[in-house]
Amino acid sequence: MNQTGPTEAESMRQRLYGPLAGVLPWFGLWTLIGLAFAFQLYVTSAKLGQPVSWGRAVSWSLGDWYVYAVLSLGVTPMCLRYRLASDRWRSTAPAHLVASVTFSLLYMMVRALIGQAQARWGGQVIGYREAFEPLLAKTFLFNALVYWVIVISVHALAYYRESVERQRQAAELEHRLAEARLKALQMQLNPHFLFNTLHSISALMHRDVELADRMVSRLSELLRYALESTDDQEVELRRELEFLDRYLEIERVRFGDRLSVLISVDGSCMDMKVPNLVLQPLVENAIRHGIAPHARRGVLEIGGHVEGGRLILEVTDNGGGLMETRTGRRGIGLENTRARLRALYGEEQGLELENRSEGGTRVRVTIPVRRGAR
Repeated sequence: MNQTGPTEAESMRQRLYGPLAGVLPWFGLWTLIGLAFAFQLYVTSAKLGQPVSWGRAVSWSLGDWYVYAVLSLGVTPMCLRYRLASDRWRSTAPAHLVASVTFSLLYMMVRALIGQAQARWGGQVIGYREAFEPLLAKTFLFNALVYWVIVISVHALAYYRESVERQRQAAELEHRLAEARLKALQMQLNPHFLFNTLHSISALMHRDVELADRMVSRLSELLRYALESTDDQEVELRRELEFLDRYLEIERVRFGDRLSVLISVDGSCMDMKVPNLVLQPLVENAIRHGIAPHARRGVLEIGGHVEGGRLILEVTDNGGGLMETRTGRRGIGLENTRARLRALYGEEQGLELENRSEGGTRVRVTIPVRRGAR
């Protein structure tokens, strides 16, 4: 049996109720206008000493404004076809002038018929000409004015909707561009890390084949772990530290006793979101520029805590510090990290590079506190 699925049912509801969703509020607006004029007629007639009943005032006013409501349904497509845009109004304005006269005549013709019916309900009989002529004298210009008010309202609504749609499209485009930029930065980072690690393995091959083989094994585990999170721009700090630990296993094999790593991260920070692979390039730069150039034992410290409503991540080393000519310029890893932080957090982030008073370098990353699902 062929059943109607949710998509088809939804489509059917839109076909049935879609037009009503626009028409009913439109007629509701005209009803409010008609009732407002009915109230004015009721009060004014009473003050002039010629009172009319509320029912009669409503009947007359709604008889006027419902005709406008019906005729306005034809004005909307007219406005969409002949837009009064800045570059087209000279060619479209004449069409609206003709339409306004037609609108006024149609109003009077239909209203005269309704006037005859209303008179008949009141116990009077009047001819069509008798009902039409007063309308021609009293309402011709007013009807044209109503037409132009409708035209202006339709144009204003159309421009508003177009403006909202442009803003939505611009926001969507900006979001997609940001995603593309982040993806490109992440794609830059992975090969960068891979090439540096392969270079280390290549250097070890001439000194210790068994050690190089261990590094290849660690690298395969690390790459497998990294590929599992290729599409994630943010991960929990706990997961980032797990990845970093695998990377440091490779560096420990490479440096042996020359590398000591201290990790001091508050337990309350472990479920907070951080950019994927944010720590690895910072640690890599600390090892490459701070520890590797010196024969002494290198100490690498990794910390994390919350301060002033921000998550602070720090990577410090006991190397030679920053030279004046290289401050802020320590490779593609840091530049990539800066760009990713800006793309992810805008002005709510920071990356600072400074010399430590006791020697070495400190890199501090500041980002908003975002918690992952527990």
